[in-house]
Amino acid sequence: MADLRTTYMGLELKNPIVVGASGLTANIDSIKMLEENGAGAIVIRSLFEEQIQLERFKLEEDLERESGRNAEMVNIYPHIEHGGAEEHLMWTRKARKAVSIPVIASLNAVNRETWVEYAIQLASTGVDGLELNFYAAPMDAQQDGASLEKEQLDILKEVVESVSIPVSVKLSPFYSNPLQVIARMDDAKARGLVLFNRMFQPDIDIKTEKITHPFHFSTSEDNKLSLRFAGLLYGETAADICAATGVHNGEDVIKLLLAGAGCVQVVSTLYKQKASHLQTMLGEIEHWMAQDGYTNLDDFRGKLSQRELRDPFAYTRAQYVKLLFSTEKLLASNRID
Repeated sequence: MADLRTTYMGLELKNPIVVGASGLTANIDSIKMLEENGAGAIVIRSLFEEQIQLERFKLEEDLERESGRNAEMVNIYPHIEHGGAEEHLMWTRKARKAVSIPVIASLNAVNRETWVEYAIQLASTGVDGLELNFYAAPMDAQQDGASLEKEQLDILKEVVESVSIPVSVKLSPFYSNPLQVIARMDDAKARGLVLFNRMFQPDIDIKTEKITHPFHFSTSEDNKLSLRFAGLLYGETAADICAATGVHNGEDVIKLLLAGAGCVQVVSTLYKQKASHLQTMLGEIEHWMAQDGYTNLDDFRGKLSQRELRDPFAYTRAQYVKLLFSTEKLLASNRID
């Protein structure tokens, strides 16, 4: 039987499939089922600072609504404060105790101080690692890219210095030079680099003329950007590379490992196929490895990376020229005029 063991962020994983932060990892029964079906690790649903701020605001609004009706009612209600992150922290503690596979907390904060504060609190729950969700949607044309990158790097450095567990970063692909940012994150002692954060975009319903926020599952075609950067980064970072977005079957996992990823994150495919699909994916990987004579992941990991390929242009712009020529031939052979 093929040996699927690997390491990620210094953690021992029985296989390279990590279930990403989502509603699937926000329920004890669900995470137990994910473990039973073979998940190598799980990332707990993110602690969102913005959600805590909204809940705190709603609580204050509810408490104030009736307080001024008359003089007798002013002091009826005791002073109540919102619990902040405590509910999420309590759930994270329970999740860590519920399964034996590595459990990684996920954090999506806004302010530098709260990034560090919540990181420390999450680390205290007993989780094995922490994933920082650097999901940035610039709103100010006056803010330059360098300042945004510096802000994220400063947060990463401060978090790494403040906790004793390994820290990974889930990155956006929308930097002017992602490779440089990743190199700097690596220098800042990130233990894992997740490529990439899937950016959910607003839409417009033209019937109601309102903004909507649809949720669309990824497809296997969506993993090509992660594959490219995994291929470019293999052997270039001390941090482990985890490919995310568009990982739906065993073939997708194999492709990303061949490019150079150390592990993958899955979400959409489990919403579609349920937790048992993990067993199918693992079976597909084992079958392929047996066919090709591989006994462990290191036998083929990075085999088709930029570092290992003889073709120096495999992951570069030169391939664009080849694609253009082949497309023109295809169109020429299928003209309809």
